[in-house]
Order: sequence, then C-alpha cells, then structure tokens
Amino acid sequence: MNTLVVGPAWVGDMVLAQPLVATLAAAGATVHMLAPPATAPVAERMPGVDAVHRLNVPHGRLGLAERRRVGRSLRAHRFEQAFVLPNTFKSALAPWFARVPRRTGWLGEHRYGVLNDARRLDPGRYPRLVERYAALAGGPCPTPELRADARSLAVTRERLRLGDARPVVALCPGAAFGPAKRWPVGHFAEVAGACVQDGKAVWLFGNAEEQPLCDDIAARVPGAVSLAGRTDLVTAIDLLSAAACVVANDSGLMHVAAALGRPVIALFGSTSPDFTPPLGDRAVILREPQPCSPCFQRTCPLGHLRCLVDLPPSRVLGEIAACTSC
Repeated sequence: MNTLVVGPAWVGDMVLAQPLVATLAAAGATVHMLAPPATAPVAERMPGVDAVHRLNVPHGRLGLAERRRVGRSLRAHRFEQAFVLPNTFKSALAPWFARVPRRTGWLGEHRYGVLNDARRLDPGRYPRLVERYAALAGGPCPTPELRADARSLAVTRERLRLGDARPVVALCPGAAFGPAKRWPVGHFAEVAGACVQDGKAVWLFGNAEEQPLCDDIAARVPGAVSLAGRTDLVTAIDLLSAAACVVANDSGLMHVAAALGRPVIALFGSTSPDFTPPLGDRAVILREPQPCSPCFQRTCPLGHLRCLVDLPPSRVLGEIAACTSC
C-alpha cells in the first residue's frame, strides 16, 4: 500500500516519527515522507522511508499555492492513506489536494473535511509525542532509529580533517526554541576543556545560526573543533554516529544522537522530559530541580536560569567518564 506521511517541522519531532514509519513498513507499506527542508534530511536517514518529498513553505506560513502545487504533484503516486502528524489545519492540505482517499491524524485544529479519519487524542493514554504518532497506525511503539552512511562519514571526516582515532565527545550547545533550554556556554567550555585535557576529541555541533555559540566555546578551548556552519544536517547525522558520547540540550540533535544509538547526556532546564525525552537505553537525563521549572518559556521569566546554571559541569563530566570507559 502506498502511504504518505506528512512529517513535522522540528528535527526532534521528525525523529520521533520513525516508530510510526517502522510500523507501516513492517506491515508492507511503501512509505513516502512529505517534509519541509529543515527536517527532510532526517527522513532521508530514516529506516522504512522509501522516498522523501519536500514542501518549501516557511515555518508558520500558510503557503496555500505551494501546498496545492505539491499536493497535485503527489497524485501520480496514488497514495491510499496519509498520516498527518502536525496538528495544524494547513498540514493536512497537501494530502487533501493530492486526493488521498484516507487522511488520518489527530483532530488538532478542527480539521474536519481535510481529514476524514480524524481521531480524538486521549493524552492520558498517550502521554509522549512518540506514542501519539505511533498510535495513529495502531501498532507498537519501538525506539526511534536513524541510519548513518559510513562512506559519507569517511568522506566528511577527511574533508574536515577529523581523521584521528581519539574518542569523540560531541557537544550540542544550541536549542532552536530559545535560550531557556541552553546550558551556559561557560559550562560547555569547562566540559570541553576537561575532555581535551583527558585526550578526547571534542566536536561542537550546531546550525548556521548557532555558529557563534559553538565558535565561542571552541575559542575558549584550544583543540575543540566547531563544526557549526560547516556541515548540513545529513553530514551532522553521520558525524554524530562516530561519537563515543553526546552532550546535548533538549534539542533536535539530542533526539538524532539517541536514534543513532549513541550514549546521550541530555540536559533539561525549562522543559520537561516527560513529553519528548531522548529514547533508548543509552540516554541519561540530567536536571537541577527548581520550583519554577519546567516553565516551558523561550527565555527565563525570572532572569536567573537557575535550572541550568545550577547544573554543574562536574555531573556531566562524571557521566562522560562512565560512558567513555565502557
């Protein structure tokens, strides 16, 4: 059965869509993913996805003409069912324009009509986002998986001169949602310095907007390498697969690393791991409980960010030592 999955716009959420894809593929479906450019690279590294189609509409915009154009172009694939993962009305338009006969998703923004298989969500039954996605197919909820490309990894390591054999500690200091999710730069620099002194390679990951953040840390720690702005998401996925340990804020790269099976040290401050934790048995969640946390705000409303400032580098270094000694 030809099946279309309309994927999320956030990298981490796209990773959490993989168990749904795995369930569909295991049932014999040919799975196509429709995704914005920001998350399409994740789908390209996702087991179970047979083809990826890009929807070039800026995040938060209606883009009706583009959704109509893409939807009509998808008619040739004769999809029998579409799963619409984002809860927005506009996310359901492309499969509606594609004339997919069965369009499935949670009711969301009153999507009567554009969805004809609309489900009512019971948050108590499905508390985690990954469970909500997987439940649409009525199957189990396995751990998300991504695959790296060994050849691409080798080429990228050579191009960026990352060829030494030292254990790699990957640091991901960014978080697209806002600064209230970011562990302090000084803390990351302290961890990076200790790792370099211990003979480990330190790679800093981030997108182009996060390059100043990563470059700042690298400037404080001779030997640390900032890859922000020097890799796209696909090559970042491949490089993360080579890490002995990944330290990340609650971010898309946190979920990517966990789905690659890497040991992940996840730092939570203004958000909660209850809804979108890193999944897998190699993830450790570190928090510093505060009366005001989680607040789910982009910036700290009290101005002190104690939930992350008070989370000491020594705790992170202890976890790094544990996972790199195995």
